[in-house]
Amino acid sequence: MMKAIGADRAFQLSEGNLFYEFDKEKPTPKDKELLIKVKAISANPIDTKQRQRPIEQPPRILGYDAVGVVEATGDNCELYQVGDEVFYSGSLKFDGSNAEYQTMDERYVATKPSNVSYTEAASLPLTSITAYEVLFDIFNISTNPDNNKGKTLLIINGAGGVGSIATQIAKAYGLKVVTTAGREETKAWSEKMGADLVINYKEDMKAQLESNNVKDIDFIFCTFDTDLYYETMIDLVKARGTLATIVAFNEKQDLNLLKGKSLTFGHENMFARSLNNIDVIQYHRYLTDVSKKVEAGVYQPTVTKVFDELTPETLFEAHQLLEDHVMKGKIVFDMES
Repeated sequence: MMKAIGADRAFQLSEGNLFYEFDKEKPTPKDKELLIKVKAISANPIDTKQRQRPIEQPPRILGYDAVGVVEATGDNCELYQVGDEVFYSGSLKFDGSNAEYQTMDERYVATKPSNVSYTEAASLPLTSITAYEVLFDIFNISTNPDNNKGKTLLIINGAGGVGSIATQIAKAYGLKVVTTAGREETKAWSEKMGADLVINYKEDMKAQLESNNVKDIDFIFCTFDTDLYYETMIDLVKARGTLATIVAFNEKQDLNLLKGKSLTFGHENMFARSLNNIDVIQYHRYLTDVSKKVEAGVYQPTVTKVFDELTPETLFEAHQLLEDHVMKGKIVFDMES
């Protein structure tokens, strides 16, 4: 048996804490699956969104990012063996990581960076893969940093979990990075992540770019309220540029506005490969690159808050922090305390 935390129905935070701890049979890995003893996890905005969706088979266990040690392998595993330390971003097809043990397809995982702690490593997988997919799959930047020199990326909400690691990845691959922030605290954090320029989203963004001699924005990555920034992005990006977002529209928007500049617009869903069973080994490839760059000191973990234990109460608090939109970096849980 193992302990897990879940809920029996979708709920809003205003209803109170409906998370609870329960016992569950420890899963058995099949085919290409690994059984992983979870050592640390992180919380992401996707957790809060999934919490509010209907549950088909309660209780539902949330959680995506995780770091752990392989305890058993399925019959067809080729990449990992018992005792390996791995990290991964999870999948909507598997029970979540808010549990002592989890099974995960080995093609979704990579070897944990050896030079960081479990909690530090837990801050990276989901946000890193999201950023890699935007940069390489939507923006089609080159894997050769020299080919990306002279190109500029604007990240809206650069201090968030995705923006923090996207800044580092973009810089490592040769892009100039401009981010937005509204507080001195988030501005300083974004600069720590490597941003070349941080502008205040509460003021005239175009004027700030012009005053800093930033004339051409090749790519814009929106990680906060796409409806709010849709027309602003179209105004700021250069002709034949590319826009990408991870936040779904809540309102109907006019796609014809993209036509004047012949712009490309892309929605990023990190789970699309998993849900459609398309090239899922790419998760492993992207995370392997992340792991190597962390070990080389190119990327740094983005954790800013650590809960010493995972309980229904600490999980609820993490969801509150995420929905308040005040966090910079990532929230993680130490499962070893």
